[in-house]
Amino acid sequence: MHGNDKKKYFVSVNHGLIQDVRNDSGEYEVLLTAEELTGLQDILKDLAREDEYAFRRAFVPYKSADHDEAIDQFDDQTIRVFQYLHRYGTPETRQTIEQLNVLPKLSNTGYEDKGYDGGSPANK
Repeated sequence: MHGNDKKKYFVSVNHGLIQDVRNDSGEYEVLLTAEELTGLQDILKDLAREDEYAFRRAFVPYKSADHDEAIDQFDDQTIRVFQYLHRYGTPETRQTIEQLNVLPKLSNTGYEDKGYDGGSPANK
Protein backbone atom coordinates (compact mmCIF):
# COMPACT_ATOMS: atom_id res chain seq x y z
CA MET A 1 0.00 0.00 0.00
CA HIS A 2 1.42 3.36 -1.03
CA GLY A 3 1.48 6.29 1.36
CA ASN A 4 -1.04 8.21 -0.69
CA ASP A 5 -3.64 5.50 -1.20
CA LYS A 6 -6.98 6.73 0.05
CA LYS A 7 -9.21 4.32 1.89
CA LYS A 8 -12.85 4.80 2.80
CA TYR A 9 -13.75 5.12 6.49
CA PHE A 10 -16.90 5.86 8.42
CA VAL A 11 -16.52 8.12 11.42
CA SER A 12 -18.91 8.35 14.34
CA VAL A 13 -18.16 11.60 16.15
CA ASN A 14 -20.48 10.78 19.06
CA HIS A 15 -18.71 7.51 19.76
CA GLY A 16 -15.24 8.58 18.64
CA LEU A 17 -15.07 5.61 16.30
CA ILE A 18 -13.46 5.14 12.89
CA GLN A 19 -14.62 2.05 11.01
CA ASP A 20 -14.37 0.66 7.51
CA VAL A 21 -18.04 -0.23 7.30
CA ARG A 22 -21.05 1.94 7.95
CA ASN A 23 -22.82 0.92 11.15
CA ASP A 24 -25.35 3.64 11.67
CA SER A 25 -26.70 6.64 9.85
CA GLY A 26 -24.91 9.16 12.07
CA GLU A 27 -21.57 8.39 10.52
CA TYR A 28 -19.48 10.51 8.18
CA GLU A 29 -17.81 8.99 5.15
CA VAL A 30 -14.23 10.13 4.58
CA LEU A 31 -11.36 9.14 2.30
CA LEU A 32 -8.04 9.02 4.13
CA THR A 33 -4.46 7.97 3.59
CA ALA A 34 -2.78 6.06 6.43
CA GLU A 35 -1.23 9.32 7.59
CA GLU A 36 -4.52 11.24 7.54
CA LEU A 37 -6.15 8.38 9.43
CA THR A 38 -3.57 8.76 12.20
CA GLY A 39 -4.26 12.49 12.29
CA LEU A 40 -7.98 11.87 12.71
CA GLN A 41 -7.37 9.27 15.42
CA ASP A 42 -5.29 11.83 17.33
CA ILE A 43 -8.03 14.45 17.13
CA LEU A 44 -10.65 11.94 18.31
CA LYS A 45 -8.38 10.92 21.20
CA ASP A 46 -8.07 14.58 22.20
CA LEU A 47 -11.82 14.96 21.94
CA ALA A 48 -12.39 11.93 24.17
CA ARG A 49 -10.05 13.40 26.76
CA GLU A 50 -11.75 16.80 26.66
CA ASP A 51 -15.09 15.09 26.80
CA GLU A 52 -14.18 13.26 30.01
CA TYR A 53 -12.87 16.50 31.41
CA ALA A 54 -16.02 18.44 30.51
CA PHE A 55 -18.14 15.58 31.81
CA ARG A 56 -16.36 15.54 35.15
CA ARG A 57 -16.71 19.30 35.41
CA ALA A 58 -20.44 18.99 34.94
CA PHE A 59 -20.65 17.52 38.43
CA VAL A 60 -18.95 20.42 40.16
CA PRO A 61 -22.04 22.26 41.40
CA TYR A 62 -20.54 25.61 42.42
CA LYS A 63 -18.82 26.13 39.07
CA SER A 64 -20.78 28.19 36.58
CA ALA A 65 -20.99 26.50 33.20
CA ASP A 66 -21.51 29.84 31.47
CA HIS A 67 -17.85 30.77 31.41
CA ASP A 68 -16.36 27.33 31.82
CA GLU A 69 -13.11 26.70 29.95
CA ALA A 70 -13.96 23.02 29.70
CA ILE A 71 -17.03 23.80 27.64
CA ASP A 72 -15.07 26.08 25.30
CA GLN A 73 -12.31 23.54 24.80
CA PHE A 74 -14.84 20.85 24.10
CA ASP A 75 -16.44 23.03 21.43
CA ASP A 76 -13.07 23.78 19.83
CA GLN A 77 -12.15 20.11 19.74
CA THR A 78 -15.51 19.20 18.25
CA ILE A 79 -15.04 21.87 15.59
CA ARG A 80 -11.56 20.47 14.83
CA VAL A 81 -13.07 17.04 14.23
CA PHE A 82 -15.69 18.41 11.88
CA GLN A 83 -13.13 20.55 10.04
CA TYR A 84 -11.06 17.42 9.47
CA LEU A 85 -14.07 15.40 8.33
CA HIS A 86 -15.11 18.25 6.04
CA ARG A 87 -11.67 18.44 4.51
CA TYR A 88 -11.46 14.72 3.74
CA GLY A 89 -15.13 13.89 3.45
CA THR A 90 -17.12 12.85 0.42
CA PRO A 91 -19.34 15.54 -1.12
CA GLU A 92 -22.25 14.07 0.84
CA THR A 93 -20.29 14.32 4.08
CA ARG A 94 -19.32 17.92 3.38
CA GLN A 95 -22.88 18.88 2.67
CA THR A 96 -24.13 17.26 5.88
CA ILE A 97 -21.47 19.03 7.95
CA GLU A 98 -22.22 22.39 6.31
CA GLN A 99 -25.88 21.94 7.22
CA LEU A 100 -24.91 21.34 10.87
CA ASN A 101 -23.46 24.87 10.99
CA VAL A 102 -20.69 23.68 13.32
CA LEU A 103 -18.00 25.34 11.25
CA PRO A 104 -18.27 29.10 11.69
CA LYS A 105 -14.82 29.53 10.14
CA LEU A 106 -15.93 27.92 6.89
CA SER A 107 -18.48 30.60 6.15
CA ASN A 108 -15.70 33.19 5.80
CA THR A 109 -14.52 31.81 2.49
CA GLY A 110 -15.61 34.84 0.51
CA TYR A 111 -18.99 33.85 -0.84
CA GLU A 112 -22.00 35.51 0.76
CA ASP A 113 -24.49 33.33 2.53
CA LYS A 114 -27.95 33.86 1.10
CA GLY A 115 -30.38 35.01 3.74
CA TYR A 116 -27.69 35.92 6.21
CA ASP A 117 -28.28 39.41 7.55
CA GLY A 118 -25.67 39.53 10.30
CA GLY A 119 -28.30 39.71 13.02
CA SER A 120 -28.61 37.05 15.67
CA PRO A 121 -31.96 35.25 15.67
CA ALA A 122 -31.99 35.52 19.47
CA ASN A 123 -32.67 39.27 19.60
CA LYS A 124 -36.14 39.35 18.10
